Amino acid sequence: MCVFVCAGCGAELTTPLSQVALPVHARQKYGNGTRLPVLMQSGTFAVDPDPWGGPWRRWDEIDPDQAEARGIYAPVHALSDSTPGASVIAPGDIRGTRLIPEKHGGACCGLDGSDGPNMACEACDLSVANRVDDCSLWQAVWLSPDAVHRGPVDGIHAAPLSWAELAEKGERTPPFEPIATWGGRPGTNHYWSWNPQWEAAAGQALAHLLVASQGQPVTVPGGLTSVVFQRALDALLPSGPPKRRAVLAGPGQPFPDAGVDILLVPVHPQTGRTWTPAGPTASAHLVPLPLGVWLWLVLPQPYLPVPASGRIPQDVLRDDPLPLLPTHLFRADRGTFQHTLVRLPAVRSPWLRTILENLTQDASADLF
Repeated sequence: MCVFVCAGCGAELTTPLSQVALPVHARQKYGNGTRLPVLMQSGTFAVDPDPWGGPWRRWDEIDPDQAEARGIYAPVHALSDSTPGASVIAPGDIRGTRLIPEKHGGACCGLDGSDGPNMACEACDLSVANRVDDCSLWQAVWLSPDAVHRGPVDGIHAAPLSWAELAEKGERTPPFEPIATWGGRPGTNHYWSWNPQWEAAAGQALAHLLVASQGQPVTVPGGLTSVVFQRALDALLPSGPPKRRAVLAGPGQPFPDAGVDILLVPVHPQTGRTWTPAGPTASAHLVPLPLGVWLWLVLPQPYLPVPASGRIPQDVLRDDPLPLLPTHLFRADRGTFQHTLVRLPAVRSPWLRTILENLTQDASADLF
């Protein structure tokens, strides 16, 4: 564990924190006027290896070789020129800071961080962090990598959980949930939708699936996995007899057949490492999924027709409504898909560049 301290005066700025993997949805912008919850669990932090926030440079101002040196292999609207390595924490874990009122950004319901660091150290007034809580953005505090340092904390440092422990005790992420909105009348300030975390996870995984397809048709398992991926794969890849097969694989699951080409596997939520198979499928292309999403796909939890505490008596009619479902087909998160695809070297292939260009031109709007 560690605490973050001010680089200017050494004052402690956070509670003790443990490092975890950066959530896939960390950069997600979801919907219009929605109220997203806190990004990070309390007591944790994650590091974004990419630059975050301004100043920005447009693509036509960047040399392609320079972009590739930064791991960008296809055109983007703009690239951040800020210092990479910002750490993100839950807003409740910040200490010893004050907001800078004039750095409110262009937000409509909160702070969007577009004006640069909007939190200063109370002790020395150094700008140290960026609070983000505007509508459609995950609530978080981003600590500036050039204004804070990590300090050690005495105590026991727990080892990361094993894959077997995660498979048994890992927290599942439900595929849909109520989404809160701003300004609704009492009782109508939310709607039922696909979970934004699932849409971001699908955006990242779909980019890897396209690369793994090598431009050939791909099939995924039936059920919810098919709902999430098959429609987009069928639309973006050529039609015809399926030639490549993707299956779910990971800890506690049966070993897949030797003929499987693509494995949908979990990512360790603490270390960020992707589960790796052994044996005949060791050479299969791995497609990463957040652990909570992967757990739900391999072990879906059906809605119980009776209360968890017991059965309804035989002579009592059921009068509670069935669970609500999303009103639209599943769509992967466009921003996460694009962010992932441009960072995969295979995007330099002409057919993948065409997919990316069509995405920019809204030709794939129904899929995202």
